Amino acid sequence: MALTKTDRRIRIKRRIRKIISGTSERPRMCVYRSNRHIHVQLINDLRGETLLSATSETKEISDKKGTKTEKAGMVGRLIAEKAKAAGISHIVFDRNGFLYHGRVKQLADAAREGGLKF
Repeated sequence: MALTKTDRRIRIKRRIRKIISGTSERPRMCVYRSNRHIHVQLINDLRGETLLSATSETKEISDKKGTKTEKAGMVGRLIAEKAKAAGISHIVFDRNGFLYHGRVKQLADAAREGGLKF
């Protein structure tokens, strides 16, 4: 029987997570994309803690007009600002099983423009 979209994404996610892991020097930037919003976290996998997070549901981003792709870029810039303030410049990117296209790519490009290196 064919896999559903969700099962396919979970399978890809497991394959990626076997390789990618975040540390305190290079945290893992994990992206979650829902139908309406996009969320991103910087995670230290060695200690199992979330260092920073940003989402399109925050007041300053949700109040602005724009497409979902434009808001993903805003979230990328926001997480880059927070990371710079916390002294984080290098990260490991985890697309969480989503295709590197559209909103996920826009978020990554905006984070790179904000000064994050990955």
